Amino acid sequence: MILASVLTTILIVMMTLGAMFILVRATEYVTSLESPVQRAAAMGAELLLGVVLLLGTVWLATHLAVRIFGPKESASEGGTVV
Repeated sequence: MILASVLTTILIVMMTLGAMFILVRATEYVTSLESPVQRAAAMGAELLLGVVLLLGTVWLATHLAVRIFGPKESASEGGTVV
């Protein structure tokens, strides 16, 4: 369980940093666009990308934490078998 928690923490940090690097590069690209219409569309796409990436990392972090540290129930106690 200790190894799983360490690996999960490393994975979450790497995913969050990766998402931030992607968003920074996207922001640099969007701000370099000349056309206001293209810039506005790119900003909308960047916001959508940011929400998807960052919510995805939060979902994965909580999902893995619950799977690792959640209560273990056996089938004889009426719980689900994982």
